[in-house]
Amino acid sequence: MATFAKPENALKRAEELVNVGQKQAALQALHDLITSKRYRAWQKTLEKIMFKYVELCVDMRKGRFAKDGLIQYRIICQQVNVSSLEEVIKHFMQLSTERAEKARTQVQALEDALDVEDLEADKRPEDLMLSYVSGEKGKDRSDRELVTPWFKFLWETYRTVLEILRNNSKLESLYAMTAHRAFQFCKQYKRTTEFRRLCEIIRNHLANLNKYRDQRDRPDLTVPESLQLYLDIRIEQLKIATDLELWQEAFRSVEDIHGLMSMVKKSPKPSLMVVYYAKLTDIFWVSDSHLYHAYAWLKLFTLQKSYNKNLSQKDLQLIASSVLLAALSVIPYDQKHGASHLELENEKERNLRMTSLINFSLDPKGESRGVLSRASLLAELTNKGVMTCVSQEVKDIYNLLENEFLPLDLAMRVQPLLAKISKLGGKLSSASSVPEVQFSKYNPALEKLTTLRVLQQVSQVYQSIKIESLLKMIPFFDFSVVERISVDAVKYNFLAMKVDHLKGTVLFGNVDIESEKLSDHLAILADSLNKVRNLISPPLRKESKLGVSYDLAEIVDKEHKRLLARKFIIEKRKEEHERQMLEMEREEESKRLKLQKVTEEAEQKRLAEEYIRREEQRIHREIEERELQEAQALLLETQKGAKKKGKKPLLEGEKVTKQTLIEMALNEQLKERQELEKKLQKLAKTMDYMERAKREEEAQLIEQAFQQRLVEEKILHEREQLKEIELSRQHHAGDLQEKNRLARMLGQKEIFQQRIVIRREAEYNQLKKEREDKINQIVTMRKREREIKRKLLYYLKSEEERLTRQQEEEEARKREEEERRKIEDAERKAKLDAIAERQRQRERELEEKEQLRREALRKPTEPLPHPTGLASAPPEPVTAAAASPASAAPAAGKYVPKFLRDRSEGQRAAAAPPESDRWGRKDERPPPPGSGDRWTSENRRPSFGGPRAASSSSWSRTRN
Repeated sequence: MATFAKPENALKRAEELVNVGQKQAALQALHDLITSKRYRAWQKTLEKIMFKYVELCVDMRKGRFAKDGLIQYRIICQQVNVSSLEEVIKHFMQLSTERAEKARTQVQALEDALDVEDLEADKRPEDLMLSYVSGEKGKDRSDRELVTPWFKFLWETYRTVLEILRNNSKLESLYAMTAHRAFQFCKQYKRTTEFRRLCEIIRNHLANLNKYRDQRDRPDLTVPESLQLYLDIRIEQLKIATDLELWQEAFRSVEDIHGLMSMVKKSPKPSLMVVYYAKLTDIFWVSDSHLYHAYAWLKLFTLQKSYNKNLSQKDLQLIASSVLLAALSVIPYDQKHGASHLELENEKERNLRMTSLINFSLDPKGESRGVLSRASLLAELTNKGVMTCVSQEVKDIYNLLENEFLPLDLAMRVQPLLAKISKLGGKLSSASSVPEVQFSKYNPALEKLTTLRVLQQVSQVYQSIKIESLLKMIPFFDFSVVERISVDAVKYNFLAMKVDHLKGTVLFGNVDIESEKLSDHLAILADSLNKVRNLISPPLRKESKLGVSYDLAEIVDKEHKRLLARKFIIEKRKEEHERQMLEMEREEESKRLKLQKVTEEAEQKRLAEEYIRREEQRIHREIEERELQEAQALLLETQKGAKKKGKKPLLEGEKVTKQTLIEMALNEQLKERQELEKKLQKLAKTMDYMERAKREEEAQLIEQAFQQRLVEEKILHEREQLKEIELSRQHHAGDLQEKNRLARMLGQKEIFQQRIVIRREAEYNQLKKEREDKINQIVTMRKREREIKRKLLYYLKSEEERLTRQQEEEEARKREEEERRKIEDAERKAKLDAIAERQRQRERELEEKEQLRREALRKPTEPLPHPTGLASAPPEPVTAAAASPASAAPAAGKYVPKFLRDRSEGQRAAAAPPESDRWGRKDERPPPPGSGDRWTSENRRPSFGGPRAASSSSWSRTRN
């Protein structure tokens, strides 16, 4: 196993090996680097290595290597940079798809190349023997060798990616995209085996998510976005299953979708529900569950009518007609008649299951809750308004089969209508999930229903009928088919008939020995014979055979009751044991969840603190880098501006701070702005001159145009006025003629008006009386309401006063406590202030003592002036002290070089005793640079009578 100091070295080594043709060695080197525990911190170089790694895996079709590498890379960047893992996986799938498509384009006969039952199965022994025995290799075999391996690898890629992303909440969208691409792969190449396996994989992933809820990064299905992604996957799975005609897998997909929808209270989008019910109609129709097929159509109609605003009237009519035809296709009798108790229980459970799948609920009252039937379905169609949207032909069929009694010509009337509706279906314009509706598939069921209705109505009219006459009434089927239909109807107690083939007749009525009235004839006969025997020879003793039989019956009854009681007790014990086990499991689960919650909170707190610390460091670092970059940019801009304007640019060696550069840049901008304002003022003045000149030239032309416009408008006004006068005269003449014509019917108008007035007065009086009565009722009712309201307000007011008193008392108590606390705080603060004041007083006294001590140390070094104005010869110590640069140089009026001043200052500092601070400690720190200079802060301090004043006065006297 090769080790590398840096990941970049491994990448370079892999590229070198690839260039010399050793791809396996390069892949192994990268694999060792990725799986090594040494490089567990994510960096950008690892992403480049992963890109190269997946490219090698795809080139060599190493699916296991790719899976191991992606799992290790997921561990590395799970908590740091998940987007990097997403990019690597997308690149991996893109490479696999491109290589598979490239292989497919190289081979023309794709269907023969993919004629394999299972992409995960290895070659069969007979295939290997055939390939070695036969010398020639046909086109089919070459296709298998070129195309099939790449599609196997592509399928393995999809499985690997789904396995890696199955419990990652941050890559849910990529998981959904991969699932969709895998579904399209199965659909495009008709891979039914792989599709079943893919559905099982996705189903197991969801089961594991619900089972292991304590995983750290598992997707939360209670979040609407996550649930929507998983629902989209299941909807796509349902579509592909119906397209591939895998009806069992489609039904399981429906159950998966229903389970996801039941996990949250919020209902999914109507578009998804439309697809769901549309596919349910196909599944139920294929499984001959016509009743549930019709209920699914009803739910689909309700959704489309409620939520699809773009649904046209024609599309709504086609969907409503499909609903009614599906309801009519349901068999009109109950197939549970005569079934055993176990079969009835199974059927009831199946009905409840199907009812929950189609999300349909009946009246909760009654024993048949959740059980659907044909009668309830037809009632629902009427209540939901389906019958108003149905086409006329379908409505005529419904009326003939459900409401009319025409035993002789019912089938003759239905047959042309069936021929019409079989041509009515077609494509829908707006319902995308139901692209096409075909009515012709309902014809066999409707013909069967017509046959049953004819037989039912004929049985109510005739007791017997010839078979030839019956066949004329039913033109759809032969008599063998009619006989098979009638057998099922008699079996489930819908008809009572018997066929006599010898006479060629059909007999109706309760003639069968298994009919409802004769079903218990043997029991009745036995009871009658027992009574006759008891009357002929009554029993003498209780111990007769008949009595023994009765005793045996009682014993059997008691034993049966005892067994039932024992069974009940056992079931109760089982339930109690299961309840105890569930409680124990629940307690253990709660303890585990609490411990896990505490651990997660501690980990989250640690991660949050670590994240905050890293963010602060990053922010400080960015601020420093930004300030450095801004200072450099300002320096460059300042130098460029100085070069352009002929100014001396700043040298790099000069000490230039950021503030200085900003001030220089602002000054330059201010100068440029002032120059620009001067140019704008000059331009504005020029524009004013030009505008004034133009207006002076335009004034005469505007006046001429105005005079000409006045003349034209005056002529136009006179013409319009003459035309208006002429029109007024014509209107007046016409109005006079109309008045003369209408004056003849003035009397009739007054009579009609008086009649209308009298009638309206009567109506007004009646309405006024009714209104007064109503007002009186309202006044009485309002008086009563005011009285009730007054009492309620009095109660509320008294209650509010009581609460207010309580609140005021509570506030008073709080104020007293607050005042007491303030007094205590004030006293404590006064004590602290007194202590602080005493401390400051001691510090001031120490400072004054220290200042007096320093002044006492400085006084012997001051030169004394001579009475005659000349400098006298001082003693030897005084001369040595006056030779320092701070005093001798000004006194002599001569220039002293800097190195001599530094040397003398060093000697004086070495000779001076160390100065102790005010706390009694000696100051052992070195003197600051430039402390011996005469321009120090101590010398600059203004002092009257101090050393500086004395030295300056001495220097002035010496010059004089």
